[in-house]
Amino acid sequence: MSADTAQKTFTLTNDQTGKSAKLPVLDGVLGTPVIDIRKLHEETGHFTFDPSFMATGSCKSRITFIDGDKGVLLHRGYTIQDLAEKSTFMEVCYALLYGDLPNAKELKEFEHNITYHTMVHEQLHFFFRGFRRDAHPMAIMCGVVGALSAFYHDSLDIHDPQQREISAHRLIAKLPTLAAMSYKYSIGQPFMYPRNDLSFAENFLYMCFAVPAEPYTVNPVLARAMDRIFTLHADHEQNASTSTVRLAGSSQANPFACIAAGIACLWGPAHGGANQAVLEMLEEIGHKDNIPEFLAKVKDKGDNTRLMGFGHRVYKNYDPRAEVLKKSCDEVLAELGINDPLLELAQELERIALSDPYFVERKLFPNVDFYSGIILKAMGFPTSMFTVLFAVARTVGWISQWKEMMEEPALKIGRPRQLYTGPAQRDYVPVDKR
Repeated sequence: MSADTAQKTFTLTNDQTGKSAKLPVLDGVLGTPVIDIRKLHEETGHFTFDPSFMATGSCKSRITFIDGDKGVLLHRGYTIQDLAEKSTFMEVCYALLYGDLPNAKELKEFEHNITYHTMVHEQLHFFFRGFRRDAHPMAIMCGVVGALSAFYHDSLDIHDPQQREISAHRLIAKLPTLAAMSYKYSIGQPFMYPRNDLSFAENFLYMCFAVPAEPYTVNPVLARAMDRIFTLHADHEQNASTSTVRLAGSSQANPFACIAAGIACLWGPAHGGANQAVLEMLEEIGHKDNIPEFLAKVKDKGDNTRLMGFGHRVYKNYDPRAEVLKKSCDEVLAELGINDPLLELAQELERIALSDPYFVERKLFPNVDFYSGIILKAMGFPTSMFTVLFAVARTVGWISQWKEMMEEPALKIGRPRQLYTGPAQRDYVPVDKR
């Protein structure tokens, strides 16, 4: 923090008493300045009230920056467009963890470390048998990821930097294996062990779609699209699941438990289930001929119909991730040549919405969830796996944020305040007199 920044203040006046308090104003490298309210209660006897934390900065971070009005997403200063177009997911993982893109030697060593951590303890295979065959893959993920702490006791000392790094590598490496196992278990197929000769994205597709009975060759177009999906979902600043991971980590819980908490939060349809909602919306529309009627309902303020996969809570302009993923979407559909009415419906809906003044004026453009949902369906993933794939990608962001928080010298357990609206203190009445 610069000397100029330290001298900035914000004066808050109590209109009832006339007393004022000066609060420091802190400037980040980019983005909106924040008012430092850490001593607010000490100086004024008041807390702030901010449901959903819409105006509260919960931490300092050097990892990700978002400017929703301008449609900007940066990881360690690099635009998401450059990273998705020019880098691999492994390079992005390295940058999120360590602060910069790796050189060739660093990348080779990092890829080796991740690749040789992809296998999971053999006893975990038996863990899956405790779940019903029709269990949702996210339910399985919550359980098996949390259970990792029971298998890897040698990396649970959160105060040891080396053990934190080993846990980070293990989580990034093993989540795809566990995700693929969850998918295989749900469809009754045997688990496929990871292969060290494949890239991160290739390996995941292999574990999901290969079977022991015949050879499987990974389609490079699909592998590149999968790698981009992972990159575009790797981190997204202090969202609900990332904040959950940080809050769990502030209690000094082990990293496996923290990531399991993030997965549980991501499972919510308002967060990680958005691309699944896109496919459900398309199924509801049913046919291209029904699009005009559906869009009329969307425009009707008295109707609760929503256009899923368009617009974004953070991005008030175009979602910068969508621009990149649209290219992959077109490449995948062209490569596979799928004759799927639902995918044709999605393309027609995109065309109509992008040319409709109602949506253009409101900047309701297709977001990353719209295109990722289409790609994943084209690849053959059921909608129940969409959020699992999101968790695989987001693990590196979660663990990078957790690692950054654990390196903060002034780390304290999170303890939000509340505005109590229940009964005041009252006398206890014995049960026979109530």
